[in-house]
Amino acid sequence: MSTPHSAAATGSQPVAAVAGVTVQYGSTTALDDVSLTFPAGVTGLLGPNGAGKSTLLSLLSTARRPKSGDVTLLGETPGRTRVQRLRKQIGVLPQSFGYYPRFTVLEFTEYAAWLRKVPASQRRERAREALRLVQMEKHAGTRMGALSGGMLRRVGIAQAMVNEPSLVLLDEPTVGLDPAQRVGFRKLIKELGDRCAVVMSTHLAEDVAHVCDRVAVLLEGTVRFTGTVAELCALPDGDTGDAGGDIDGSAVEAGYLHLAGTEAVAG
Repeated sequence: MSTPHSAAATGSQPVAAVAGVTVQYGSTTALDDVSLTFPAGVTGLLGPNGAGKSTLLSLLSTARRPKSGDVTLLGETPGRTRVQRLRKQIGVLPQSFGYYPRFTVLEFTEYAAWLRKVPASQRRERAREALRLVQMEKHAGTRMGALSGGMLRRVGIAQAMVNEPSLVLLDEPTVGLDPAQRVGFRKLIKELGDRCAVVMSTHLAEDVAHVCDRVAVLLEGTVRFTGTVAELCALPDGDTGDAGGDIDGSAVEAGYLHLAGTEAVAG
């Protein structure tokens, strides 16, 4: 599978950005004047449930428009004439995704390629390449209903990558995985960040510590911090440990708590 070669994916400009966006659901404000940029690599959206993380991902996926503010994707502002073209360059893994249990893994991934308008002549090979990327090629003939939770999440990544996107959006990708599965999945996400821009929402401090290059902390629909993971850990109540040492979840948690007070995220 080739690496995207767009200018946005080279680091010369952000792959995606939001500027002053506000989203409301009735009388509830889900995002309040949020501005963020998303370069290549892995950016984490860290915060508790209800912080606005999933709403922000819905803006980046073009599934929702803000009440006010601007969204820029791959150097363009989404509009009626651009949305379909932009969606071909975006991969999405929702927190839970639907599938036909009797589909084989390969059939499901090919179906995802069809949904993303991959040309018919390329669908089978793109599907196989995506499965190789997530180390699921040996299970291409296995029915979806027979997969473990960890395998399902890997296939979810494959369907998000089948169109060779420049931007991949992951909503709470490690939720429901056991510790061993979570370690393997974090490694996979980190590798994806070498190929394209990844935006990952999570409430798990360990996910941020082991996967992300940058992090934005969201609380009650507002951005309280944006920067590198090390910068979050270096806030007054944070602790990066020895210089050059690995950052762990407790250091991320400490930096987060400096911003959020007692509203802790999970380790």
